Amino acid sequence: MTIRVRYFAGLREQMGRAEEQLAFEDLACVADVWKAVCQGRPLPENVLCAVNMEYAGADTPVRDGDEVAFFPPVTGG
Repeated sequence: MTIRVRYFAGLREQMGRAEEQLAFEDLACVADVWKAVCQGRPLPENVLCAVNMEYAGADTPVRDGDEVAFFPPVTGG
């Protein structure tokens, strides 16, 4: 399965790239994508996720051709 993974704001800087196209095997959900790109680390609770431009949870299923995006927590005042 091929998935486009995008990173925004501080996560883009931490990852050193804005996006990547990756081929995975045995991925079921957004949390699995995060673990695959972050060397097995679990998805932090404060990271926002989207699948195909719709907010999603860690357990949201992913399919071949999906775009998965990760956003750091938003603050402001």
